[in-house]
Amino acid sequence: MATKDKLEKLHFEVSINAPVEDVYKLMLDEKSFREWTSEFNPTSHYKGLWEKGSKILFIGTDQDGNVGGMVSRIKENIPNQFVSIEHLGIVKGDQEITSGKEVEGWAGSLENYTFEKDQDKTRLIVELDSNQEFKSYFQDTWPKALNKLKVMCEKISVK
Repeated sequence: MATKDKLEKLHFEVSINAPVEDVYKLMLDEKSFREWTSEFNPTSHYKGLWEKGSKILFIGTDQDGNVGGMVSRIKENIPNQFVSIEHLGIVKGDQEITSGKEVEGWAGSLENYTFEKDQDKTRLIVELDSNQEFKSYFQDTWPKALNKLKVMCEKISVK
């Protein structure tokens, strides 16, 4: 079993031809969140609030219809600048598991989003803690998800 010491920080970034405010809004908006995070799971969505200190569940269903996901807390949310999510545990069906072997390897891991204004563009930087089990999945899927967000933001920005 992994320990927090074995978590590796992964880094992804994308340049989006849209204002920071549009990128921030689209990234967190309930409807558009479902769209860009569908790269991770076609049924991906969240329940909760993006306010600092709030609990938020990132959930979806698997091929067999089982609900699963992450129990998290918004560690920080500075609009149009920075969002930090602390992962506390997992969702399995209607259970929230925040202790024990299933979560001890990565509970407390962070997922951070930094929004940087670059003239009339946005540089979105994503840094997250990953264990070896999910590293290759994240390296494959995060760029696809960020590209989808980029396309969505640039489409809106053109209107």
